[in-house]
Amino acid sequence: MERNQAMDLLKKYNKEEFHVRHAITVEHVMRYFAKENGEDEAFWGMVGLLHDVDFEQFPEEHCQKAPELLQEIGASDEMVHAICSHGYGICSEVKPESQMEKILFAVDELTGLIWAATKMRPSKSTKDMEVLSLKKKFKDKKFAAGCSRETIRQGAEQLGWELDELLEKTLLAMRSCEDEVEEEIRIGVI
Repeated sequence: MERNQAMDLLKKYNKEEFHVRHAITVEHVMRYFAKENGEDEAFWGMVGLLHDVDFEQFPEEHCQKAPELLQEIGASDEMVHAICSHGYGICSEVKPESQMEKILFAVDELTGLIWAATKMRPSKSTKDMEVLSLKKKFKDKKFAAGCSRETIRQGAEQLGWELDELLEKTLLAMRSCEDEVEEEIRIGVI
């Protein structure tokens, strides 16, 4: 499967910039973690790109409708399992088993929290954001209230990481891809 096929499928079912931006961000974050773990960056990235393929149009069937949509591009069983596992305990009974699936589960909500925190900064960038600042936003339950802190904590626990380690690694991942994500949005990937 080529990235352009995955992007076409994503855009077929997701029209809002917010959702497409989130998908591209998670794609790049997953590629970062794949590289850190010596894994297949393209595959991990595709999983990240398509993880919410069904969310915008089918929010009540999130992770339930995804397998049907992913058939349109011939997604492998491994990819479908990974995508459905990111909603474990929320909207899916598919448990994250592999390291990739556990990372996706952990970073999905966290990338949203980091992005929201970034928008509040004068620089509008992750590049000058400190982990301490992110921790303050994490502890403030009113800030980005839609980002589940419990899911983020569960993700760190599944990985066997301290919460601070997950925050730091995900912030580093987002820093590494910030320019690429912004460029894709700027040139009109949506």
